[in-house]
Amino acid sequence: MSAAAAAGTWRLGDLEVNRIGYGTMRLTGNGMMGNSDGPPIDRDVAVGLLHSAFEQGVNHVDTAAFYFSPLRSANELLNRALSSWRGDVVVATKVGPARAPSGEWLHRGGPDQLRGQVEENLRQLGRDHLDVVNLRVDGPRTASVAEHFGALAELREAGLIRHLGLSGVLPEHVVEAQAIAPVVCVQNSYGLDSRRADERGLVDLCGEQGIAFVPFFAVSGRRREAAADQERDARVLSVARAHNATPAQVRLAWTLHRGPHVLAIPGTANPAHLAENIAAGALRLTEEELAVLDKPDMGTVRTQP
Repeated sequence: MSAAAAAGTWRLGDLEVNRIGYGTMRLTGNGMMGNSDGPPIDRDVAVGLLHSAFEQGVNHVDTAAFYFSPLRSANELLNRALSSWRGDVVVATKVGPARAPSGEWLHRGGPDQLRGQVEENLRQLGRDHLDVVNLRVDGPRTASVAEHFGALAELREAGLIRHLGLSGVLPEHVVEAQAIAPVVCVQNSYGLDSRRADERGLVDLCGEQGIAFVPFFAVSGRRREAAADQERDARVLSVARAHNATPAQVRLAWTLHRGPHVLAIPGTANPAHLAENIAAGALRLTEEELAVLDKPDMGTVRTQP
């Protein structure tokens, strides 16, 4: 059994994937916000990292055409890796937001612009159809997803898309979309320190309807795209010590314990962190440890400057 299979599997429609996946955003230099503080990752290194993930059993990868920095595109790097890989990998991408080639964010387009975004992803990934396309919206600021999701449902009927999902949504958006076409996954920010999806009942709703819940920022939490920081949560540190695990592994394990329909897509450009993230799928937390993690933060652990 591969390392990524230790957490079990889930089905995105007719596509079975290991619950531990990989997010490509960090390959670009935190390109979601259009910045790149350091030198761009070497293309061969990036392809090698992706192949390493596949070799360890990762068969579900998250990407987007708007994941790019001045010199690197996540889709381009993923295309290179997949073109030289013989195994099956499910690729989930997102549409809705758009960026100019300069990196500047553009106004969110109407439903009629989604076909162009889908075709852009097809070109960049070198595919004739997309496995999963998530409609990314603005949560509470979005009154309805019907028009945009309906446009994607038409592209699904036309064969450009295999399965549909949602991202950044509220429970009512899921209900609305399900009335138009099947929703196979929901991607929202979620983790030990950011549980709005629990407060709104979204995680449970997905489980009840057989929809994969795919959290992003499960490790970084409120730091979002920021670089990794030293763990200061005493709850996480105590559980990590008990398992001889890293804090990131504990955070991922906590997320996966939330339900069999919960997946993880941690991203990194560090091979050691990649292996640690994948190994988190084998970490089994006790009920007592889960209770400790669910308690209010016992306070941060101060370190010497």
